[in-house]
Amino acid sequence: MKLQQPLAVVTPTLDGTVLAVLARTETAFTAGQIARLVVDASTDGIRKALNRLATEGTVDIERAGNAYLYRLNRDHLAAEPIIALARQRDTLLDRLSQAMQRWSPPPTYAAVFGSAARGEMRSDSDIDLFLVRPDSPGADWDEQVSDLAIGASRWTGNDVRPLVLTRADIDTGAAPTDVGTVEPVLAEIVRDAITVIGSPTWLSRRIAAARGSHA
Repeated sequence: MKLQQPLAVVTPTLDGTVLAVLARTETAFTAGQIARLVVDASTDGIRKALNRLATEGTVDIERAGNAYLYRLNRDHLAAEPIIALARQRDTLLDRLSQAMQRWSPPPTYAAVFGSAARGEMRSDSDIDLFLVRPDSPGADWDEQVSDLAIGASRWTGNDVRPLVLTRADIDTGAAPTDVGTVEPVLAEIVRDAITVIGSPTWLSRRIAAARGSHA
């Protein structure tokens, strides 16, 4: 699946893309406003999709001056499953968080990074999961990581690839280099990651502290 196009799991058409936009908000949009939120789709194509969906009753149309506004018909029998499909990324993040919070102990920090975080997934993309191992992880910690990766792959249809580091690994990767940068993968995670466990600033603060200790 592509987390940025959640309804593509049931329909690869523009109709699904349009429904995903409308399902995330109760705000009404013009076709042009939706076009600015969608990649590689014309306003005319979006308008045609909206009119098809209105014929099925899933989209409401209202006149506003010379413009037409469109919104999801939340009274429709299909509205609840449409909204659930549109929220798949949030559902995945919630499931990951809930699963890891049951670990003993949970990760010090965890985040999704890579194409899943940037909204650039292909159907066959991996989901990259960054985990910071606690100092005393327990005997079954690695097994819990493996089980989560298998489970999350079942939830999404994508391979889930955990990257597990310790605090010491991060400190080593944050040591200043000849060009003054941190390890590229850490820089990518700081830039793009969606935090699942811990403070969103935990990694950047850890890197800053490590770099300061090497100054």
